[in-house]
Amino acid sequence: MVREFRNKNEWAIILGASSGLGLATAQKLAAHGMNLCLVYRNRRSDLPAIESAYKKITEESDIELIHFNIDAVKAENRITVLEELKKSLSLTGKVKALIHSIAKGNLKPMVASDDTAELQNDDFRLTIDSMAISLYDWTKEIFAQKFFSDDARIISYTSEGNTKAWQNYAAVSAAKVTLEAITRSIALEFASYGIKANCIQAGVTDTASLRMIPDSENLKKHAELRNPSGRLTTPEDVANVAYLMMRDEAKWITGTIIPVNGGEHLR
Repeated sequence: MVREFRNKNEWAIILGASSGLGLATAQKLAAHGMNLCLVYRNRRSDLPAIESAYKKITEESDIELIHFNIDAVKAENRITVLEELKKSLSLTGKVKALIHSIAKGNLKPMVASDDTAELQNDDFRLTIDSMAISLYDWTKEIFAQKFFSDDARIISYTSEGNTKAWQNYAAVSAAKVTLEAITRSIALEFASYGIKANCIQAGVTDTASLRMIPDSENLKKHAELRNPSGRLTTPEDVANVAYLMMRDEAKWITGTIIPVNGGEHLR
């Protein structure tokens, strides 16, 4: 395996890195020699498994890895993480990649016939702030700290819920659309600084986040029927493309949404 990022002191900051797409991306980039700053928010009971996964990454890849169980959306936490990262960057290190994989939002119905809580204005605000605006907050702060490399890549993860209405998914759908708009604007307004920004639209992927969506089992079954390859997308499928977007050959790709779904969108 070519480890093109090894010994370059290049770092990836991954937001939402404890499982699913974020963890798979961390594993893939580390395998190619990129150092990792991983941010996630999980319960204490989840931590042993997360720390075990991170230990395996460092043992197999021989990279530097720092991680934080902290709410990435809060401004004071963002400063804390970047202050710690600065110590690891030293004089020569740079942030090559910012990966946004935060899944923190409300899955509530607009109308409920029982005692189920209905979607409110505040639910939209929390979800959009966490799953979309936080990308800009992190981009802006990393840029202000002059941590980005001269050829930096920003990747945010979106879904088909950006155009399709799924039950109880309204707040997340609005967040995904906002995330895509912010990503395009970052691509435009930061282009002269060497920063490229793209969204990866993953196909239906069996992750903890998907399983929180009501009727997710039917979503998976329908996706398998639609997909020409007859299977769901895996986190590794998505991580592979995130890695490809880090390569020099991808430096002219920016401001777009890249489907990674094995052709699921064709039907």
